Amino acid sequence: MVKHDRPVGSKPRWLKTRIPSHPNYFAVLKIVRENNLHTICQSARCPNIGHCWAEKTATFLIMGDICTRNCSFCAVAKGTPRPLNSQEPESVAKAARTMGLKYAVITSVTRDDLPDGGALHFAQTIRAIRKLTPQTKVEVLIPDFQGVIDSLKTVLEAQPDVLNHNLEVPERIYPRINRPPYFFKRSLEILQSAKEAGLITKSGLMVGLGETEKDLVDTFEALSKVACDLLTIGQYLQPTKNNYPVIKYYSPREFDYLKKLALDFGFQAVESGPLVRSSYHAAKMADKIKTPKREIEGNAP
Repeated sequence: MVKHDRPVGSKPRWLKTRIPSHPNYFAVLKIVRENNLHTICQSARCPNIGHCWAEKTATFLIMGDICTRNCSFCAVAKGTPRPLNSQEPESVAKAARTMGLKYAVITSVTRDDLPDGGALHFAQTIRAIRKLTPQTKVEVLIPDFQGVIDSLKTVLEAQPDVLNHNLEVPERIYPRINRPPYFFKRSLEILQSAKEAGLITKSGLMVGLGETEKDLVDTFEALSKVACDLLTIGQYLQPTKNNYPVIKYYSPREFDYLKKLALDFGFQAVESGPLVRSSYHAAKMADKIKTPKREIEGNAP
């Protein structure tokens, strides 16, 4: 077991958020409940839930709200998941239509109990949204499907507009979040496969778990080599006392510095800030893809 670095004290003022009060927040909550859906906004205790729901945006969490893995940073419940709901793809599509979404983000818990990791369920959800609201763009934030390439292909063939898969932290920090280091390479291979399939690719990082600037630079470089287009960088916040402790709170100025550092590696858009999460300003980030997609290092003619 990796020894923890020294935890820091109370949260700084820039991490304070307001209690949700906008009417749209309650409208989204009503839609989610009426369609018996889950959102990562709720399950992961996202600090932006009030802001995003006020703008009628939400990240749908499919395949239940119980994860089969036990990552030490995550607030999502762990245990034995319930069987898949075959009606869920259509329910998500109906909710997206009711909310009038121009851009929908779909993610899931990790379902290692399923033969394909839930890949077909992702594909069915993408297609259901496209059928009901053809104008809606779809971003998927996928798990690693245990590295099974056929499962990944199932999602890629459904042609989401953006394929998002988070590295979460630099490779050296993986043991601290209860992941073996080889998962890092597996995640890069997922992003590379999506890029080779012609998709816009995206990844996300948390900071504050004891990483160094060199760790982050090495990670930016690794993502650049697989031609990742978009990147989010946010502050890790310890969900409960049982999760890994926060080692450092980065200041807004430090996040600005990390954004400039990352952009030097060729990302087409980077969102970096204390409260930034994977789907933060997702539509605005995707809209910044204006130039031809970069080629994977080593594959250029």
